[in-house]
Amino acid sequence: MKTPTKGNILLSEPFLQDPNFARSVVLLTEHNEEGSIGFILNKPIVYKINEIVDDFPEFDAPVFMGGPVQRDSLHFIHRIEALADDGDEIAPGVYWGGDFEKLKRMIRLGIVVPHDIRFFVGYSGWGPHQLEGEMEMKSWIVSKRSEKFAFADRSEALWGEILQAMGGKYKAMAHYPVDPSLN
Repeated sequence: MKTPTKGNILLSEPFLQDPNFARSVVLLTEHNEEGSIGFILNKPIVYKINEIVDDFPEFDAPVFMGGPVQRDSLHFIHRIEALADDGDEIAPGVYWGGDFEKLKRMIRLGIVVPHDIRFFVGYSGWGPHQLEGEMEMKSWIVSKRSEKFAFADRSEALWGEILQAMGGKYKAMAHYPVDPSLN
């Protein structure tokens, strides 16, 4: 069992029963003694950011269900150097948050492109040592490949693609059926 750290990707085990996290890919943005925070990278919602945030410029960036916690909150990760000082670096060249008004200005000026940012409604959160407990129960697999997958275009296939890239027993897991009783 690998110990999760900020910037890692968490993959739900193939048969995890929690409907919030079934076949989820979570980018871990914070992990310390106080708990853990992350965002689900492979559960897009049907709305664009300008459809859910008033006074946001038209922008064709995907919005994802970040997790079951505080679904009335909005978060973003990005790889925009000009916003790096205002955000928290979670992996090389990947940042969480920043000055939202500055981001909107940059979008209006055409400086930001959609594939450099991901928006999330809500987040995934764990209390102190809760994630470690779930790791011991074999609910999660840790992958260290966050930069490559954080902005992947094919989010629906992401869970299987990461497992495939990990090789070995994980490659076989990528092909497990969602419901084994239907085989």
